[in-house]
Amino acid sequence: MTDFLHLLRANRNYRLLWLAQLVSEIGDYFNNIAVFSLVMQTTGSGLVVSGVMLSRAIPAFLAGPVAGVVLDRFDRKHILIGSDLIRCIVALTFILTIGFHDAWLLYLLSGLLMFASPFFTSGRTAILPTIASREDLHTANSLTQTTQWITLTAGTLMAGFSAAKLGFYWAFVINSLSFLFSAAAISLMRVEKGSFRASHSATFNGQVIRPWQEYREGLRYMCSVPLILGIGMISVGWATGGGAAQILFALFGEQVFKRGPAGIGTIWGFAGLGLLIGGGVGHLAGRRLNFEGYKRVVAIAYVTHGVAYILFSQMESYWAALGFIALSRVGMAVTSVLNYSQLLRHTLDEFRGRIFATMESLRWAMMILSMALAGIASQHYSPRTIGTVAGALSSLTALYWLWADWSGRLPEPPEQEVVCESESMPASHDA
Repeated sequence: MTDFLHLLRANRNYRLLWLAQLVSEIGDYFNNIAVFSLVMQTTGSGLVVSGVMLSRAIPAFLAGPVAGVVLDRFDRKHILIGSDLIRCIVALTFILTIGFHDAWLLYLLSGLLMFASPFFTSGRTAILPTIASREDLHTANSLTQTTQWITLTAGTLMAGFSAAKLGFYWAFVINSLSFLFSAAAISLMRVEKGSFRASHSATFNGQVIRPWQEYREGLRYMCSVPLILGIGMISVGWATGGGAAQILFALFGEQVFKRGPAGIGTIWGFAGLGLLIGGGVGHLAGRRLNFEGYKRVVAIAYVTHGVAYILFSQMESYWAALGFIALSRVGMAVTSVLNYSQLLRHTLDEFRGRIFATMESLRWAMMILSMALAGIASQHYSPRTIGTVAGALSSLTALYWLWADWSGRLPEPPEQEVVCESESMPASHDA
Protein backbone atom coordinates (compact mmCIF):
# COMPACT_ATOMS: atom_id res chain seq x y z
CA MET A 1 0.00 0.00 0.00
CA THR A 2 2.89 2.38 0.75
CA ASP A 3 4.28 1.76 -2.74
CA PHE A 4 0.92 2.62 -4.29
CA LEU A 5 0.51 5.84 -2.30
CA HIS A 6 4.04 6.96 -3.11
CA LEU A 7 3.47 6.39 -6.83
CA LEU A 8 0.21 8.35 -6.79
CA ARG A 9 1.75 11.25 -4.87
CA ALA A 10 4.96 11.47 -6.88
CA ASN A 11 3.86 10.81 -10.46
CA ARG A 12 1.29 13.26 -11.82
CA ASN A 13 0.85 11.49 -15.17
CA TYR A 14 0.17 8.16 -13.53
CA ARG A 15 -2.23 9.77 -11.05
CA LEU A 16 -4.29 11.22 -13.91
CA LEU A 17 -4.36 7.87 -15.71
CA TRP A 18 -5.37 6.17 -12.47
CA LEU A 19 -8.24 8.62 -11.84
CA ALA A 20 -9.46 8.12 -15.41
CA GLN A 21 -9.40 4.36 -14.92
CA LEU A 22 -11.08 4.48 -11.50
CA VAL A 23 -14.06 6.56 -12.59
CA SER A 24 -14.65 5.03 -16.02
CA GLU A 25 -14.45 1.43 -14.79
CA ILE A 26 -16.90 2.04 -11.95
CA GLY A 27 -19.21 3.46 -14.60
CA ASP A 28 -18.73 0.33 -16.71
CA TYR A 29 -20.23 -1.85 -14.02
CA PHE A 30 -23.29 0.37 -13.78
CA ASN A 31 -23.83 -0.50 -17.44
CA ASN A 32 -23.04 -4.20 -17.03
CA ILE A 33 -25.33 -4.83 -14.08
CA ALA A 34 -28.14 -2.74 -15.58
CA VAL A 35 -27.97 -4.58 -18.92
CA PHE A 36 -27.91 -8.06 -17.43
CA SER A 37 -30.65 -7.24 -14.93
CA LEU A 38 -32.75 -5.77 -17.73
CA VAL A 39 -32.30 -8.93 -19.78
CA MET A 40 -33.21 -11.21 -16.87
CA GLN A 41 -36.30 -9.15 -15.99
CA THR A 42 -37.61 -9.00 -19.54
CA THR A 43 -36.66 -12.48 -20.79
CA GLY A 44 -35.31 -14.60 -17.92
CA SER A 45 -33.28 -16.44 -20.53
CA GLY A 46 -29.70 -17.60 -20.10
CA LEU A 47 -29.53 -17.79 -23.89
CA VAL A 48 -30.23 -14.05 -24.20
CA VAL A 49 -27.63 -13.34 -21.51
CA SER A 50 -25.24 -15.38 -23.62
CA GLY A 51 -26.26 -13.35 -26.66
CA VAL A 52 -25.44 -10.08 -24.90
CA MET A 53 -22.07 -11.43 -23.80
CA LEU A 54 -21.31 -12.59 -27.34
CA SER A 55 -22.37 -9.23 -28.75
CA ARG A 56 -19.70 -7.73 -26.50
CA ALA A 57 -17.05 -10.39 -26.96
CA ILE A 58 -17.07 -10.66 -30.75
CA PRO A 59 -16.47 -6.92 -31.42
CA ALA A 60 -13.79 -6.82 -28.71
CA PHE A 61 -12.07 -9.76 -30.41
CA LEU A 62 -12.33 -8.16 -33.85
CA ALA A 63 -11.09 -4.79 -32.56
CA GLY A 64 -7.92 -6.26 -31.03
CA PRO A 65 -5.78 -6.49 -34.18
CA VAL A 66 -6.94 -3.04 -35.33
CA ALA A 67 -6.30 -1.51 -31.92
CA GLY A 68 -2.83 -3.05 -31.72
CA VAL A 69 -1.72 -1.65 -35.06
CA VAL A 70 -3.21 1.78 -34.34
CA LEU A 71 -1.59 1.97 -30.90
CA ASP A 72 1.83 1.16 -32.36
CA ARG A 73 1.34 3.64 -35.23
CA PHE A 74 -0.12 6.78 -33.65
CA ASP A 75 -0.15 8.84 -30.46
CA ARG A 76 -1.44 6.53 -27.74
CA LYS A 77 -2.76 9.37 -25.59
CA HIS A 78 -4.98 10.64 -28.42
CA ILE A 79 -6.29 7.13 -29.01
CA LEU A 80 -7.24 6.79 -25.33
CA ILE A 81 -9.18 10.06 -25.44
CA GLY A 82 -10.93 9.09 -28.70
CA SER A 83 -12.00 5.76 -27.24
CA ASP A 84 -13.47 7.50 -24.20
CA LEU A 85 -15.46 10.02 -26.22
CA ILE A 86 -16.94 7.37 -28.50
CA ARG A 87 -17.91 5.23 -25.52
CA CYS A 88 -19.46 8.27 -23.80
CA ILE A 89 -21.93 8.68 -26.68
CA VAL A 90 -22.71 4.97 -27.03
CA ALA A 91 -23.21 4.51 -23.27
CA LEU A 92 -25.81 7.28 -23.17
CA THR A 93 -27.69 5.68 -26.06
CA PHE A 94 -28.42 2.62 -23.87
CA ILE A 95 -31.28 4.66 -22.41
CA LEU A 96 -33.23 3.70 -25.54
CA THR A 97 -33.21 0.03 -24.47
CA ILE A 98 -35.36 0.69 -21.39
CA GLY A 99 -38.82 -0.62 -22.17
CA PHE A 100 -37.60 -1.94 -25.53
CA HIS A 101 -38.27 -5.67 -25.41
CA ASP A 102 -36.42 -6.75 -28.57
CA ALA A 103 -32.87 -7.79 -27.76
CA TRP A 104 -31.26 -6.59 -31.01
CA LEU A 105 -30.73 -3.02 -29.77
CA LEU A 106 -28.89 -4.29 -26.68
CA TYR A 107 -26.75 -6.46 -28.93
CA LEU A 108 -25.95 -3.54 -31.26
CA LEU A 109 -25.05 -1.03 -28.54
CA SER A 110 -23.07 -3.61 -26.55
CA GLY A 111 -21.07 -4.39 -29.68
CA LEU A 112 -20.30 -0.73 -30.40
CA LEU A 113 -19.27 -0.11 -26.79
CA MET A 114 -16.92 -3.06 -26.70
CA PHE A 115 -15.37 -2.43 -30.11
CA ALA A 116 -13.99 0.86 -28.75
CA SER A 117 -12.76 -0.66 -25.47
CA PRO A 118 -9.52 -2.44 -26.57
CA PHE A 119 -8.18 0.86 -27.88
CA PHE A 120 -8.33 2.13 -24.30
CA THR A 121 -7.45 -0.95 -22.23
CA SER A 122 -4.49 -2.05 -24.36
CA GLY A 123 -3.34 1.56 -24.78
CA ARG A 124 -3.47 2.20 -21.05
CA THR A 125 -1.15 -0.73 -20.41
CA ALA A 126 1.14 0.13 -23.33
CA ILE A 127 1.90 3.62 -22.00
CA LEU A 128 2.88 2.51 -18.49
CA PRO A 129 6.62 2.30 -19.30
CA THR A 130 6.35 5.82 -20.75
CA ILE A 131 5.08 7.35 -17.51
CA ALA A 132 6.65 5.08 -14.87
CA SER A 133 10.35 4.51 -14.15
CA ARG A 134 11.94 1.06 -14.22
CA GLU A 135 11.79 0.93 -10.41
CA ASP A 136 8.09 1.90 -10.37
CA LEU A 137 6.92 -0.18 -13.34
CA HIS A 138 5.90 -3.27 -11.32
CA THR A 139 4.10 -1.02 -8.82
CA ALA A 140 2.31 0.85 -11.64
CA ASN A 141 1.21 -2.44 -13.21
CA SER A 142 0.06 -3.83 -9.85
CA LEU A 143 -1.91 -0.70 -9.01
CA THR A 144 -3.47 -0.52 -12.47
CA GLN A 145 -4.69 -4.09 -12.22
CA THR A 146 -5.67 -3.83 -8.55
CA THR A 147 -7.69 -0.74 -9.43
CA GLN A 148 -9.58 -2.83 -11.99
CA TRP A 149 -10.61 -5.05 -9.15
CA ILE A 150 -11.35 -2.21 -6.72
CA THR A 151 -13.75 -0.86 -9.31
CA LEU A 152 -15.19 -4.34 -9.82
CA THR A 153 -15.91 -4.62 -6.11
CA ALA A 154 -17.22 -1.10 -5.61
CA GLY A 155 -18.83 -0.70 -9.01
CA THR A 156 -20.82 -3.94 -8.99
CA LEU A 157 -22.06 -3.49 -5.43
CA MET A 158 -23.04 0.12 -6.12
CA ALA A 159 -24.54 -0.74 -9.51
CA GLY A 160 -26.56 -3.70 -8.21
CA PHE A 161 -28.26 -1.69 -5.49
CA SER A 162 -28.54 1.37 -7.74
CA ALA A 163 -30.35 -0.61 -10.43
CA ALA A 164 -32.69 -1.99 -7.79
CA LYS A 165 -33.42 1.40 -6.17
CA LEU A 166 -32.92 4.08 -8.85
CA GLY A 167 -33.64 2.16 -12.04
CA PHE A 168 -31.74 1.61 -15.25
CA TYR A 169 -31.89 5.18 -16.60
CA TRP A 170 -29.41 6.59 -14.08
CA ALA A 171 -27.08 3.63 -14.48
CA PHE A 172 -26.64 4.46 -18.16
CA VAL A 173 -26.24 8.19 -17.51
CA ILE A 174 -23.55 7.57 -14.89
CA ASN A 175 -21.67 5.27 -17.27
CA SER A 176 -21.69 7.94 -19.98
CA LEU A 177 -20.44 10.68 -17.66
CA SER A 178 -17.65 8.43 -16.38
CA PHE A 179 -16.14 8.23 -19.88
CA LEU A 180 -16.30 12.00 -20.23
CA PHE A 181 -14.38 12.39 -16.96
CA SER A 182 -11.78 9.86 -18.13
CA ALA A 183 -11.17 11.73 -21.39
CA ALA A 184 -10.71 15.00 -19.52
CA ALA A 185 -8.21 13.48 -17.07
CA ILE A 186 -6.10 11.86 -19.79
CA SER A 187 -6.01 15.11 -21.77
CA LEU A 188 -4.07 16.66 -18.87
CA MET A 189 -1.20 14.16 -19.04
CA ARG A 190 2.09 15.72 -20.18
CA VAL A 191 5.37 14.28 -21.50
CA GLU A 192 7.84 15.40 -24.16
CA LYS A 193 6.24 15.83 -27.56
CA GLY A 194 5.97 12.50 -29.36
CA SER A 195 6.69 10.35 -26.28
CA PHE A 196 3.26 8.73 -26.37
CA ARG A 197 4.05 7.32 -29.81
CA ALA A 198 5.76 3.93 -30.10
CA SER A 199 9.54 4.19 -30.42
CA HIS A 200 9.58 3.26 -34.13
CA SER A 201 6.33 4.96 -35.20
CA ALA A 202 8.11 7.97 -36.69
CA THR A 203 9.49 5.68 -39.39
CA PHE A 204 5.92 5.11 -40.59
CA ASN A 205 5.36 8.80 -41.48
CA GLY A 206 4.28 9.08 -45.09
CA GLN A 207 3.96 5.33 -45.50
CA VAL A 208 0.72 3.60 -46.44
CA ILE A 209 -0.86 1.77 -43.52
CA ARG A 210 -0.79 -1.99 -44.03
CA PRO A 211 -2.77 -3.25 -41.02
CA TRP A 212 -2.54 -6.98 -41.74
CA GLN A 213 1.18 -6.89 -42.53
CA GLU A 214 1.94 -4.85 -39.42
CA TYR A 215 -0.22 -7.12 -37.29
CA ARG A 216 1.57 -10.20 -38.64
CA GLU A 217 4.86 -8.61 -37.68
CA GLY A 218 3.53 -8.40 -34.13
CA LEU A 219 2.49 -12.06 -34.22
CA ARG A 220 5.94 -13.10 -35.46
CA TYR A 221 7.54 -11.15 -32.65
CA MET A 222 5.21 -12.75 -30.12
CA CYS A 223 6.06 -16.25 -31.38
CA SER A 224 9.79 -15.47 -31.28
CA VAL A 225 9.76 -14.85 -27.51
CA PRO A 226 8.75 -18.10 -25.70
CA LEU A 227 7.65 -16.34 -22.50
CA ILE A 228 5.30 -13.96 -24.33
CA LEU A 229 3.86 -16.85 -26.33
CA GLY A 230 3.47 -18.93 -23.16
CA ILE A 231 1.59 -16.17 -21.36
CA GLY A 232 -0.67 -15.82 -24.39
CA MET A 233 -1.43 -19.54 -24.35
CA ILE A 234 -2.34 -19.69 -20.67
CA SER A 235 -4.53 -16.65 -21.20
CA VAL A 236 -6.43 -18.67 -23.79
CA GLY A 237 -6.51 -21.64 -21.43
CA TRP A 238 -8.12 -19.62 -18.66
CA ALA A 239 -10.76 -18.30 -21.06
CA THR A 240 -12.00 -21.84 -21.87
CA GLY A 241 -13.84 -21.69 -18.55
CA GLY A 242 -13.69 -17.94 -17.95
CA GLY A 243 -16.20 -17.14 -20.69
CA ALA A 244 -18.82 -19.42 -19.18
CA ALA A 245 -18.23 -17.82 -15.79
CA GLN A 246 -19.35 -14.43 -17.11
CA ILE A 247 -22.78 -15.85 -17.94
CA LEU A 248 -23.03 -17.98 -14.81
CA PHE A 249 -22.77 -15.01 -12.44
CA ALA A 250 -26.12 -13.72 -13.73
CA LEU A 251 -27.70 -17.19 -13.62
CA PHE A 252 -26.47 -17.90 -10.08
CA GLY A 253 -27.67 -14.53 -8.81
CA GLU A 254 -31.13 -14.76 -10.38
CA GLN A 255 -31.96 -18.47 -10.74
CA VAL A 256 -29.86 -20.45 -8.25
CA PHE A 257 -29.87 -18.10 -5.26
CA LYS A 258 -32.95 -16.08 -6.36
CA ARG A 259 -31.63 -12.72 -5.18
CA GLY A 260 -32.29 -10.56 -8.24
CA PRO A 261 -30.07 -7.64 -9.37
CA ALA A 262 -28.60 -7.25 -5.88
CA GLY A 263 -27.60 -10.93 -5.96
CA ILE A 264 -25.81 -10.54 -9.29
CA GLY A 265 -24.08 -7.43 -8.01
CA THR A 266 -23.02 -9.14 -4.77
CA ILE A 267 -21.49 -12.12 -6.58
CA TRP A 268 -19.54 -9.76 -8.83
CA GLY A 269 -18.62 -7.72 -5.76
CA PHE A 270 -17.15 -10.70 -3.90
CA ALA A 271 -15.34 -11.73 -7.06
CA GLY A 272 -13.89 -8.23 -7.10
CA LEU A 273 -12.89 -8.53 -3.43
CA GLY A 274 -10.96 -11.70 -4.22
CA LEU A 275 -9.27 -9.99 -7.14
CA LEU A 276 -8.33 -7.08 -4.89
CA ILE A 277 -6.72 -9.40 -2.34
CA GLY A 278 -4.98 -11.34 -5.10
CA GLY A 279 -3.67 -8.11 -6.61
CA GLY A 280 -1.99 -7.25 -3.31
CA VAL A 281 -0.54 -10.75 -3.03
CA GLY A 282 0.70 -10.60 -6.62
CA HIS A 283 2.35 -7.23 -6.04
CA LEU A 284 4.22 -8.43 -2.95
CA ALA A 285 5.19 -11.69 -4.64
CA GLY A 286 6.44 -9.89 -7.74
CA ARG A 287 8.87 -7.83 -5.68
CA ARG A 288 10.39 -10.92 -4.07
CA LEU A 289 10.22 -13.78 -6.57
CA ASN A 290 12.96 -14.66 -9.02
CA PHE A 291 11.96 -15.87 -12.47
CA GLU A 292 11.77 -19.55 -11.46
CA GLY A 293 9.66 -18.70 -8.43
CA TYR A 294 7.33 -16.63 -10.61
CA LYS A 295 6.63 -19.60 -12.87
CA ARG A 296 5.85 -21.90 -9.92
CA VAL A 297 3.47 -19.41 -8.32
CA VAL A 298 1.58 -18.97 -11.59
CA ALA A 299 0.92 -22.73 -11.81
CA ILE A 300 -0.30 -22.92 -8.19
CA ALA A 301 -2.54 -19.88 -8.66
CA TYR A 302 -4.26 -21.33 -11.73
CA VAL A 303 -5.06 -24.58 -9.90
CA THR A 304 -6.46 -22.61 -6.94
CA HIS A 305 -8.61 -20.53 -9.27
CA GLY A 306 -10.21 -23.50 -11.00
CA VAL A 307 -10.80 -25.68 -7.93
CA ALA A 308 -12.35 -22.81 -5.97
CA TYR A 309 -14.70 -22.06 -8.87
CA ILE A 310 -15.88 -25.68 -8.88
CA LEU A 311 -16.60 -25.42 -5.15
CA PHE A 312 -18.46 -22.12 -5.69
CA SER A 313 -20.73 -23.78 -8.22
CA GLN A 314 -21.64 -26.61 -5.82
CA MET A 315 -22.33 -24.65 -2.63
CA GLU A 316 -25.88 -24.65 -1.27
CA SER A 317 -25.06 -21.82 1.13
CA TYR A 318 -25.07 -18.41 -0.55
CA TRP A 319 -22.38 -17.04 1.76
CA ALA A 320 -20.12 -20.09 1.30
CA ALA A 321 -20.47 -19.66 -2.44
CA LEU A 322 -19.44 -16.02 -2.13
CA GLY A 323 -16.36 -17.08 -0.16
CA PHE A 324 -15.26 -19.56 -2.81
CA ILE A 325 -15.83 -17.17 -5.70
CA ALA A 326 -13.60 -14.70 -3.87
CA LEU A 327 -10.89 -17.36 -3.42
CA SER A 328 -11.14 -18.29 -7.09
CA ARG A 329 -10.47 -14.70 -8.05
CA VAL A 330 -7.48 -14.45 -5.69
CA GLY A 331 -5.71 -17.05 -7.83
CA MET A 332 -6.72 -15.31 -11.04
CA ALA A 333 -5.43 -11.93 -9.84
CA VAL A 334 -2.05 -13.26 -8.73
CA THR A 335 -1.40 -14.70 -12.20
CA SER A 336 -2.55 -11.53 -13.93
CA VAL A 337 -0.31 -9.17 -11.95
CA LEU A 338 2.75 -11.40 -12.31
CA ASN A 339 2.24 -12.11 -16.01
CA TYR A 340 1.66 -8.50 -17.00
CA SER A 341 4.72 -7.35 -15.07
CA GLN A 342 6.77 -9.85 -17.05
CA LEU A 343 5.26 -8.63 -20.34
CA LEU A 344 6.00 -4.99 -19.51
CA ARG A 345 9.61 -5.84 -18.68
CA HIS A 346 10.29 -7.98 -21.73
CA THR A 347 8.23 -6.53 -24.62
CA LEU A 348 9.76 -4.06 -27.05
CA ASP A 349 7.99 -0.68 -27.11
CA GLU A 350 7.45 -0.85 -30.87
CA PHE A 351 5.36 -4.02 -30.43
CA ARG A 352 3.74 -3.26 -27.08
CA GLY A 353 0.37 -2.14 -28.46
CA ARG A 354 0.06 -5.20 -30.68
CA ILE A 355 1.13 -7.62 -27.95
CA PHE A 356 -1.37 -6.39 -25.36
CA ALA A 357 -4.15 -6.07 -27.93
CA THR A 358 -3.39 -9.59 -29.20
CA MET A 359 -3.52 -10.96 -25.66
CA GLU A 360 -6.92 -9.35 -25.25
CA SER A 361 -8.13 -10.73 -28.60
CA LEU A 362 -6.95 -14.24 -27.78
CA ARG A 363 -8.87 -14.16 -24.52
CA TRP A 364 -12.00 -12.85 -26.19
CA ALA A 365 -11.81 -15.41 -29.00
CA MET A 366 -11.86 -18.30 -26.55
CA MET A 367 -14.40 -16.57 -24.33
CA ILE A 368 -16.72 -16.25 -27.32
CA LEU A 369 -16.67 -20.02 -27.77
CA SER A 370 -16.97 -20.62 -24.02
CA MET A 371 -19.88 -18.21 -23.66
CA ALA A 372 -21.68 -19.64 -26.69
CA LEU A 373 -21.40 -23.19 -25.37
CA ALA A 374 -22.46 -22.10 -21.87
CA GLY A 375 -25.49 -20.26 -23.25
CA ILE A 376 -26.57 -23.33 -25.22
CA ALA A 377 -25.84 -25.64 -22.28
CA SER A 378 -27.96 -23.43 -19.98
CA GLN A 379 -31.02 -24.61 -21.92
CA HIS A 380 -30.28 -28.25 -21.03
CA TYR A 381 -28.10 -28.34 -17.90
CA SER A 382 -28.11 -26.63 -14.52
CA PRO A 383 -25.80 -23.69 -13.77
CA ARG A 384 -24.07 -25.87 -11.15
CA THR A 385 -23.09 -28.48 -13.74
CA ILE A 386 -21.85 -25.86 -16.19
CA GLY A 387 -19.86 -24.19 -13.39
CA THR A 388 -18.10 -27.45 -12.52
CA VAL A 389 -17.00 -27.94 -16.12
CA ALA A 390 -15.88 -24.29 -16.40
CA GLY A 391 -13.74 -24.55 -13.27
CA ALA A 392 -12.13 -27.78 -14.43
CA LEU A 393 -11.23 -26.26 -17.79
CA SER A 394 -9.63 -23.23 -16.14
CA SER A 395 -7.51 -25.47 -13.90
CA LEU A 396 -6.16 -27.40 -16.87
CA THR A 397 -4.28 -24.24 -17.86
CA ALA A 398 -1.72 -25.08 -15.19
CA LEU A 399 -0.82 -28.35 -16.93
CA TYR A 400 0.35 -26.61 -20.09
CA TRP A 401 2.35 -24.08 -18.06
CA LEU A 402 4.03 -26.80 -15.99
CA TRP A 403 4.86 -28.85 -19.10
CA ALA A 404 6.37 -25.80 -20.84
CA ASP A 405 8.44 -24.98 -17.76
CA TRP A 406 9.70 -28.51 -17.09
CA SER A 407 10.62 -29.02 -20.75
CA GLY A 408 12.70 -25.84 -20.79
CA ARG A 409 10.36 -23.92 -23.10
CA LEU A 410 10.03 -20.88 -20.82
CA PRO A 411 13.52 -19.34 -20.52
CA GLU A 412 13.78 -15.83 -19.15
CA PRO A 413 14.19 -13.32 -22.02
CA PRO A 414 16.42 -10.25 -21.71
CA GLU A 415 14.81 -7.29 -19.97
CA GLN A 416 13.95 -4.41 -22.27
CA GLU A 417 15.17 -0.88 -21.63
CA VAL A 418 12.43 1.16 -19.97
CA VAL A 419 12.60 4.91 -20.43
CA CYS A 420 10.33 6.98 -18.23
CA GLU A 421 9.77 10.27 -20.02
CA SER A 422 8.20 11.80 -16.95
CA GLU A 423 11.51 11.48 -15.10
CA SER A 424 13.08 14.13 -17.35
CA MET A 425 10.14 16.53 -17.23
CA PRO A 426 9.17 18.45 -14.12
CA ALA A 427 5.65 18.86 -15.47
CA SER A 428 5.07 15.15 -14.96
CA HIS A 429 5.65 15.30 -11.20
CA ASP A 430 4.28 17.50 -8.51
CA ALA A 431 6.64 20.06 -7.05
